[in-house]
This record gives sequence, structure tokens and C-alpha cells, in this order.
Amino acid sequence: MPYKTVWGRRLLTREVAQLPKEILNQATYQRIAGIVKQNKQIVCQRCGRTTQQQEAKLNEEDYYCPHCLLLGRNDTTQELWLFEQPSLFPRQIVFTWEQTLTTEQAKIAHRLTTQVTDHHLIWAVTGAGKTEILYPLLQLLLATGKRVAIASPRVDVCQELWLRFTAVFPEEKIILLHGKLQIPYAFSSFVICTTHQLYRFYHAFDLLVVDEIDAFPYVNDQGLRYATETAKKPEGQLIYLTATPDERLLKDIKRTFQIHYLPLRFHQRLLPEPRLIFLNNWRRCLNKRKKMEPLIKAIQKLVKKNHVLLFCPSIELMNELQMKLAEWLPTIKISSVSSKDEKRPEKVQAMRQQKYDVLLTTMILERGVTFENISVIVLGAEHEVFTKSSLVQIAGRADRKGEFSNSQVCFFYHEKTSAIKKAVKEIKRMNKAGKLLQ
Repeated sequence: MPYKTVWGRRLLTREVAQLPKEILNQATYQRIAGIVKQNKQIVCQRCGRTTQQQEAKLNEEDYYCPHCLLLGRNDTTQELWLFEQPSLFPRQIVFTWEQTLTTEQAKIAHRLTTQVTDHHLIWAVTGAGKTEILYPLLQLLLATGKRVAIASPRVDVCQELWLRFTAVFPEEKIILLHGKLQIPYAFSSFVICTTHQLYRFYHAFDLLVVDEIDAFPYVNDQGLRYATETAKKPEGQLIYLTATPDERLLKDIKRTFQIHYLPLRFHQRLLPEPRLIFLNNWRRCLNKRKKMEPLIKAIQKLVKKNHVLLFCPSIELMNELQMKLAEWLPTIKISSVSSKDEKRPEKVQAMRQQKYDVLLTTMILERGVTFENISVIVLGAEHEVFTKSSLVQIAGRADRKGEFSNSQVCFFYHEKTSAIKKAVKEIKRMNKAGKLLQ
């Protein structure tokens, strides 16, 4: 049934023009203006953002939205086609997860399945098993003919989620959507996508889960929040997942969301607390082995028991450091990965298979990815790209999976910033609460 490909979709006129005519003959839809003019402003009906007309001119008559260009230009020459989606039928769901939820996980999972009309925030430490908490609710909704989606701002997180869910729901056709995929869209009851893909859905999901809500680019993006609200059905359920919510978010959702806090990891071990190591003028000394000896010794020590994720504040610095480490540590298998790396998925998978001793990376692996037997190093933890939340997330890559391997976290810094201090304080606070549940 090819017409299923437009169920619950929100498409521009130029996108609809590429569809076979028989699809439009069978589909039910409404058409609205892509852009609405209001006084001296324009309002985009795809992302909900308002722009001054003088900042959005195409010519004397036409305007465009500068905020959601990533998914193709929406302008006054376009309409938005909003396709209706009929109800789906109940069916049998195959679920193959062989582990069991912890007591605390099970409590939250029970609340989700018994309070399906409420919105929820699951605030859990990195490695607490937020994904697994969703399993009972997903089973329930899929079995009763509901449509579900899990969205994240990060491509790497979506890839990881897709691997996890396809393993435990082996007979579900789970579609993965993000900008780097060239696979044609197909209808599915279970969607995993980047948050930007939500612009292409309209009243489609009975359950919409947004993972890593504090991550760029979702955080503080009004357009993506609008896309989230309109991609789910008006009566649909919304669940937020995060390890590091900010105070503004907690204040905004306090009255409309049920908040569930889980300060202990799935394997019942506490978070590794960062070791702070002063490295004077490390940036200027990056080419000098003697000055970088503390970093070299830390790597040599950590790789005896674990593989190492080494976070750098920029791609340029990462590339420079990789060349020097390859020279200084010739027996250690070293690679690197960044947002510009075309082999990024393959390298992340190679790290999962423990083919590298050290993987240098930028912020792209700060969250959502899980490796076994991993220690973590941050070089230049004082850099502005490393916020309190990102440092907590980065530290959370250590000791997530497998048996205890003495995983460690090391923050190398030139200046002990507020972000560093707050990240260490938050990890210690979580561990204090986690001890009460051990």
C-alpha cells in the first residue's frame, strides 16, 4: 500500500510533487500556507518561528523561513500538506530482552504504563538504563496498535538506539531517519529519528520520546520544540529523557510533567568521579613531549586495563594531538572521529569491537554511545565547549557496561573553571543519592 508512506507526514509542495499521483488519489490531507504574513513579520507554519519580513525577503513578493532551512526551504511559494493517519490494528509483539529491570527501574516503568495520559521526564544518571525503562510501555502501545517514535538531537545517539531496539524487537520494522541517510522513507509503527526529522511529521505519534533533551541543537531551539509538539497526536504522550536537565527546563515542566529521578546505574555501581590534573599551558606545549608527559603517562596506565576515549575541544586540536601521540606511542592503536569524518559509523563500531586502544573524539561522542571497558580523558576541560552538562555526560561514558574494570575519568585542565567544579559536584551528589539505593 504505497499511500501509507504519507500517513502522518507534513510535506512541502515540492516534496509532494515527487510522489506518484496514485498516492495523492488515495490519501486524505489538508493544505495550509507554508508561510503566513502578519504585519511586518512572517510566521513559518512548519517550525512556528516568527521572523521580521526585512530579514526574510526572497524578492519583492516572496519570503522564506531562515530557521528551518536544514530540511529544505519553506517559503511563500510553498504549501504544507498535512496527511491524515488512520488508526492501526492491535497485533502480537515479539520481545526478546533476556535481562530484568532493577527495582528502581521497574517502579518508573510501572508509572509510565499506568499513567499513559501524562507527560513524563525521566531524570537518570548516565548508564542508569533509561532506554530499558521504556520497554514495557513500548510493548504495551505497539501491541494495542499505537505508533511510537524516539527522537534525539544527535545522529550517533539515534544509531545506538536503533541497534538496541532492533535487538529486542526483532520482528518490528523500525525505521531510522536522519540527514545522513539516503534510504527512501517508508511507513513504520516504530520510528527512531533525529529531532529535525520531526518537522516532517504531523499528528503522527501516540508516544513521542525525546532523548538527550539538554543536547545541542534541541536545547533552547523553539522550532524543534514546536516540531515535537505537532509531530505527536494532540492527545499523545510525551516523554523526556536526560541525565543533566537544566534548572530552566525543570521549572518549565514542573506543573505538566511527572518527574522520575534515578541516581543509580543499572549495574548498581556508582559513577567514576573525575580526577583533576593540572597541565600548564597545554595548548602551547602540545608538540613538546616532556611537557605532555602527564597525559602520555595517563594513557599508558589506562590502556593496561581499558580502552580510552580522549575528548578534545576541537577537530584541529584532535588531529594535531593524534599525530603526536602516534609518534610518541607507536605500539598503541590510535584513531580519531569527528562530525566531519565520513567513516564515523564504522569507527564507532570498531571501537565497540575494541579494535582501538585510544579513540580521540570531539563532542559528538559526549552522550548516547556505550562502549565496554572504557576510561575517559578530557584534554582542555576548561575550554568553553565543555559545559557542566557535557562534562557530566563525558564522564558518564566510563564504566557503563560489563564487569568492573577500574574505569577512570581524567580531566586535564589549565584553569579550573566553574563548569569543571560544578560537574564534579554534581557527580558526587548523584553518587551520594545512589549509595542509598545500593
